[in-house]
Amino acid sequence: MRALHKLLSISDFEREAKRRLPKAIFEYVRGGTEDEVALVGNRAVFDQLVFRARGLRNVSARSQSVTVLGQTYASPFGFAPTGVNAIVCHDCDSKLAREAAGSQLPYIISGASNVAIESLVKLAPHCWYQGYFPGDRTRIGNIADRLDAAGVKTIVVTIDTCVGANRENNQRNDFTIPFQLTSKLIGSGLMHPRWLLEVFAKTMFSTGTPRFVNMYETMGPSITENTTDGFRAGRDRLSWEDLKWLRDRWSGQLLVKGVMHPQDAELAAATGMDALIVSNHGGRQLDGAIAPLQALPDVVRSVPKTLPVLIDGGFRRGTDVLKAIALGAKLIFMGRPQLYGAAVAGTEGIAKVVDILRTEIDRDLALLGCKDLTEVTPDLLSVRGAPRLEQV
Repeated sequence: MRALHKLLSISDFEREAKRRLPKAIFEYVRGGTEDEVALVGNRAVFDQLVFRARGLRNVSARSQSVTVLGQTYASPFGFAPTGVNAIVCHDCDSKLAREAAGSQLPYIISGASNVAIESLVKLAPHCWYQGYFPGDRTRIGNIADRLDAAGVKTIVVTIDTCVGANRENNQRNDFTIPFQLTSKLIGSGLMHPRWLLEVFAKTMFSTGTPRFVNMYETMGPSITENTTDGFRAGRDRLSWEDLKWLRDRWSGQLLVKGVMHPQDAELAAATGMDALIVSNHGGRQLDGAIAPLQALPDVVRSVPKTLPVLIDGGFRRGTDVLKAIALGAKLIFMGRPQLYGAAVAGTEGIAKVVDILRTEIDRDLALLGCKDLTEVTPDLLSVRGAPRLEQV
């Protein structure tokens, strides 16, 4: 894209992605559930926290690197798991994996991704795998065996998708999984010829209909195929006992994603999890859920200091990242920003999104008076509101 240099923020990329993608696909990426209270709340909470910066601190030598779970990353943010990426950009999962590895960022493969684990792990050797596990230990064990054979060392178990969410915005746009072509979708595709040629046609001619290749122990069905029980079947039976069983069986690192309540954080610690991710699934599951940033302090206080607490949900700026760091998060994950980058300009778009965020974090560290992330502490934050009236 010739004008890529004119896109200066994640919001710029979102607006450009909206222009380039068919409406149903853009809304699938952007949207939440029901009235989108949780989705809006994820962003709104950032505005309630303001900085109290320090000055004259000699911040000429700055670093934003962080070490988590034995791995050092160049920045404190990474790529959250996102599914069905093939409809956003041709070979999108591979582009995400390659850029994350090249930028030394954490990358989580989604169970709903469309490029095989075995291929992605070659592009990003330190990648993690996020699983949508049913309450079926045989199937969980088989998936774990596949991951082990592929060289994946970290499993992230999502715990907030026991049933499918009520994504009314998708239904209004005729976007369903399994994916079915309708006249509305066809018309929208024809109005976006660049997407039709560079994404739809290119994908169909090169690999055929995208498949859920990483959901199961074997290559799964296509995104248009109805399975006997549905790909969400059995998730409502998954329990902490199943995680205890997996913890005893899996020798690698094990995380849970979707922790919002301090009691679940305590259970995660007691079950032997190596880390946990505070998340409400990007506002895409339970509407009206508390924002992850709001839930973060209670979760951090509920677990040992040695247990890393990670977070996702609504992050769009370097200042957002540093607010979470100040509240105790070790890593921040984002899903939509890199997809907007991929939709706009493929690999170059993803790289530009990463560069924007890194540049913002570096600048914001300096303006806060911090040389590195260890100096980003709670005393640098305050809650927005009127000043206290006290007599001087």
